[in-house]
Amino acid sequence: MSISSDEVNFLVYRYLQESGFSHSAFTFGIESHISQSNINGALVPPAALISIIQKGLQYVEAEVSINEDGTLFDGRPIESLSLIDAVMPDVVQTRQQAYRDKMAQQQAAAAVPSSTTGGSIAGNAKNGENTANGEENGAHAMANNHPDMMEVDGDVEIPQNKAMVLRGHESEVFICAWNPVSDLLASGSGDSTARIWNLSENSTSSSTQLVLRHCIREGGQDVPSNKDVTSLDWNSEGTLLATGSYDGFARIWTKDGNLASTLGQHKGPIFALKWNKKGNFILSAGVDKTTIIWDAHTGEAKQQFPFHSAPALDVDWQSNNTFASCSTDMCIHVCKLGQDRPIKTFQGHTRDL
Repeated sequence: MSISSDEVNFLVYRYLQESGFSHSAFTFGIESHISQSNINGALVPPAALISIIQKGLQYVEAEVSINEDGTLFDGRPIESLSLIDAVMPDVVQTRQQAYRDKMAQQQAAAAVPSSTTGGSIAGNAKNGENTANGEENGAHAMANNHPDMMEVDGDVEIPQNKAMVLRGHESEVFICAWNPVSDLLASGSGDSTARIWNLSENSTSSSTQLVLRHCIREGGQDVPSNKDVTSLDWNSEGTLLATGSYDGFARIWTKDGNLASTLGQHKGPIFALKWNKKGNFILSAGVDKTTIIWDAHTGEAKQQFPFHSAPALDVDWQSNNTFASCSTDMCIHVCKLGQDRPIKTFQGHTRDL
């Protein structure tokens, strides 16, 4: 068995993403150089870290349940072993000793002659009735003491004909966005693809999809980048889709799934990108601490804004040429195309933005 720090870091990184801690995952991914690892994320199943931890916890519970002679203790634990308990040697040893003590008690009880009278049995039965009645009365009293207990809605089952499951991605799905004009849904995944799903009523299949494979040039040919597609956005007319990937490239696709442009100037993963309302510019935020305004028609960078002192995490347009960006440097910069410095900076947050 071998464990490398890159493998552990990748599983932690995936756990943060799957749990919704996108900014923490982003920062951890940069500091641990996830983008430089050769691990194919498409082959790692969802919840991999939790799965391996559960198996480890089961191993510790099995270890606790083994007697000194190697036989299994056939009793049930009074309480389950928590993950924190499992990593604390004192707790594990205490639990093992409790098992041994309980085993000794059971063996001692089995050695006592069964000379109890019927009266004692009846008394035990009576005591059992009293206990049961006491629990019932106690529960009744508890209910009476809380006349205004909150009502809890029951489970609601959605009919199958009212739900649709879109299957096709081979790894976790990070983001999705509806086309503003037609019944198309775009999604980005850890399998290094984006997909466009046709959900119109006249679609020939409920799972009609276009696969947008994000490739890079290696050895004179296109090969899968094996990097996550974590951001995407439709233009206001619904004709073009922009995607951002951890391979450092932004891409523009037609709604038919054809690659229109590849935008390459960031020096690392892209964390966010958005079209302006007019549809002539795309704004992106990168690990390289910069934001870039791209000309959507030519695919060229109009202006790069190197004002943040740490990775830029998100962006939003205020107008067709003015935007705000935020970063792990805890600052918000408001910038305008053509200006060589922010027109406004907001500071005050004490954690990542």
